[in-house]
Amino acid sequence: MTDTKARQGLSRRDLLARSMAAGASFVVGSSFVASHDAAWATEMNALKPETFATLVQMARDIYPHDHLSDEYYVVAVKGYDVPDAVDTTEAGIEILNAAARGKGHADYLSIGWERDRVDILRGIEDSPFFQQVRGGLVTGLYNQKAVWPLFGYEGESYSKGGYINRGFDDITWL
Repeated sequence: MTDTKARQGLSRRDLLARSMAAGASFVVGSSFVASHDAAWATEMNALKPETFATLVQMARDIYPHDHLSDEYYVVAVKGYDVPDAVDTTEAGIEILNAAARGKGHADYLSIGWERDRVDILRGIEDSPFFQQVRGGLVTGLYNQKAVWPLFGYEGESYSKGGYINRGFDDITWL
């Protein structure tokens, strides 16, 4: 290994490769987060990468859809990665992590079972932070045009002449 390489430490590629081999759910670097299957990666602007990774997992646990990849959840919570939301988001994630520690886990991300994570979320569901994230996900997740076909929604119909001539009455089960 050259002196330059030794001084630089791990490259992103090396970090991702080693983390993927270790089976990590999220790879958290100094200013980026990537998923375990390398389907997505995103740069952080304001939040700590660990906070953003926790926010993505929280979003997936609040609105679980096995047929949606994490990249859609990343887009849904990316709005929290702004300077105005940092303090509130970091504090909310700390409350979530404290609840996880109270149940014997290192933090929320370290909980392997979805059922256990949902129990933690139920414990904080009345908090303003949880309600803010849950409410934001309704539009942040389901208003993504890329998600619509995955749910069988064809989009608005007005620009296509409305539903009357486009099969509004084609259901056979009524």
